[in-house]
Amino acid sequence: MPRLTSRLHTEASLEPKPPIILKALPEVKKGRPRGKQIKRHWQLYLVLLLPVLYLIIFKYIPMAGIVIAFKNYNVIQGIWGSDWVGLKYFHQFFDSPNFWLYIKNTLGISFYGLIVGFPAPILLALALNEIRNGLFKKTVQMVSYAPYFISTVIMVSIIIVNLTPNVGMISKFFEMLGMSNTNFMGIPGLFKSIYVWSDVWQFTGYGAIIYIAALSGVNPELYESAKVDGASRIQKILNIDIPRLIPVSVILLILNLGNIMKLGFEKIYLMQNPLNLSTSEVISTYVYKVGLLGSSFSFSTAIGLFNSVINLILLVSVNYIARKLSNSSLW
Repeated sequence: MPRLTSRLHTEASLEPKPPIILKALPEVKKGRPRGKQIKRHWQLYLVLLLPVLYLIIFKYIPMAGIVIAFKNYNVIQGIWGSDWVGLKYFHQFFDSPNFWLYIKNTLGISFYGLIVGFPAPILLALALNEIRNGLFKKTVQMVSYAPYFISTVIMVSIIIVNLTPNVGMISKFFEMLGMSNTNFMGIPGLFKSIYVWSDVWQFTGYGAIIYIAALSGVNPELYESAKVDGASRIQKILNIDIPRLIPVSVILLILNLGNIMKLGFEKIYLMQNPLNLSTSEVISTYVYKVGLLGSSFSFSTAIGLFNSVINLILLVSVNYIARKLSNSSLW
């Protein structure tokens, strides 16, 4: 019996095997020529053309003007006809007796505003997300969004009028408490707080829109599951809402840190007075006074270029760190 079995296996192995039919692989379609793609989707390219032209005309072409920072610019001779002086104006700025004062004021106000103003929209968005009364929620949104649409000049006027001694609302309030009238805008130590907290009041509501949009994408089943498991409201926020906001908040944090040296000029300049100048003079206001009022265009261009280079270094560095730590970055 074993011999018969082995013989059958041998004969079976000698029988010719049916041919293997290979299926033809589908041919990879080659991409259409670029001209045909543009012709087919010309409407999209037309819409894209406008912002591209804006960037080229108003952002990239003016970059050629940074050469003024390395020349002794003369209006009559023009940019290319002016004498080359190299790093003269950079050394002049670094050797300025107030150099570190301007850096200190710029970074101090920027980091103060970042520490206070960055988490404020997140907290407001989390609070609004927990409100179930539709009318109350819409009212809070309208009240918190409205200050964003106030112009800088009107905002500074409101601040100055309310802080004016004897007439301002805040001065009257302190007077009712038995305190003496104080010129808040004349105290150098209060300038940063007035600037930052007025910014928080003006921009928190509008900044919360992005976070509210991110929270609207959370699957409602997650809240239902958390409710079934007996999770508290704080636990829902910590385990559902905040993880959803982390990618958005990281991107916004990178952008904010990339503009840390680019402090708003208009509001600070309008809030300045001779009494608070020691804490309110920043790089942007100094560039305005030296460049436009003092007609030292090469010196102001050198300061602006230094400012931009620092911002670029911060943007690239923070983006690299964020990509390593959270896998969320701009690129």
